[in-house]
Amino acid sequence: MEIVLLLLRQITIMFIYMAIGFVLFKKKIISLQGCADLGRMLLYVVMPCAIIRSYLTDYSREKLGALAVSFVLALLSLILAILLGRVFFHGDQPLERFSAAFSNAGFIGIPLVQMTLGEDAVFYIAAFVALLNILQWTYGVLTITGDRSVISVKKILSNPVVISFAAGIILFLLPVSMPAILNGPVQAIAGMNAPLAMIVLGIYLAQVPPASIFTDRLSYKVAAVRLLVIPALTIALMKLFPAQYSAVKLAVLIVAATPVGSNVAIFAQLYDRDYAQAVREVCLSTVLCIASIPLVVGAANLFL
Repeated sequence: MEIVLLLLRQITIMFIYMAIGFVLFKKKIISLQGCADLGRMLLYVVMPCAIIRSYLTDYSREKLGALAVSFVLALLSLILAILLGRVFFHGDQPLERFSAAFSNAGFIGIPLVQMTLGEDAVFYIAAFVALLNILQWTYGVLTITGDRSVISVKKILSNPVVISFAAGIILFLLPVSMPAILNGPVQAIAGMNAPLAMIVLGIYLAQVPPASIFTDRLSYKVAAVRLLVIPALTIALMKLFPAQYSAVKLAVLIVAATPVGSNVAIFAQLYDRDYAQAVREVCLSTVLCIASIPLVVGAANLFL
């Protein structure tokens, strides 16, 4: 029960950050271009620092074992989400398949795990975020476009999240420490992740008329699959793993239970799909997650 109350508190704080972004956009203090610039800053600087910071810890066999378990859990839960997206949505609903499959593990998952379980827990979810990005640029792009030729290995290998994950693993495995002159900035920039990510999401919300968010039936179906069905079956999947990895399982579950990832809107715009529909799905699921994530974690405490 304590973890559920803590989650509710942290989600409330995150929504306060979102409200700031919402007001900044509505008052024209920040523009669409400014929002895009903040998003790039998050992707290329802040989130990589948050991932690298999680690996600035002493090596141990126990941590290496937990890292391996987190990687397997992340891979299985993402495959499960992809399969369920295909079960619930037809081939002529590519945006919905993408939205169901890929959670907002980076912008919401990392801050929420940081604020709820502590900085060390990000160590367990970095693999999830990296794998999610790889799958978005392969399966996700193929789903939206139907064209294999648009899949780019170069884009995957140059993705800042994938690079920071690889760098973090190397730092964890090598018997070296990051110099203090670098460690300080990495720690400080990583601390920007939660407020900046939520401010950006608040700007997304401000772009969509509230009536269109709450009256679209398809968006509710996407939200139900993404926020309830997938997390519920992820809990069942996690029961196959030993109880000693409960902290790992909880961290991975939280990122797996986050709302629709904002990349679906970016990809919809990039590949000339229904951008407005993608934004509605992101916004509705983000609003509803304030109730769904504590519910999922409360269920996990009972069944895991």
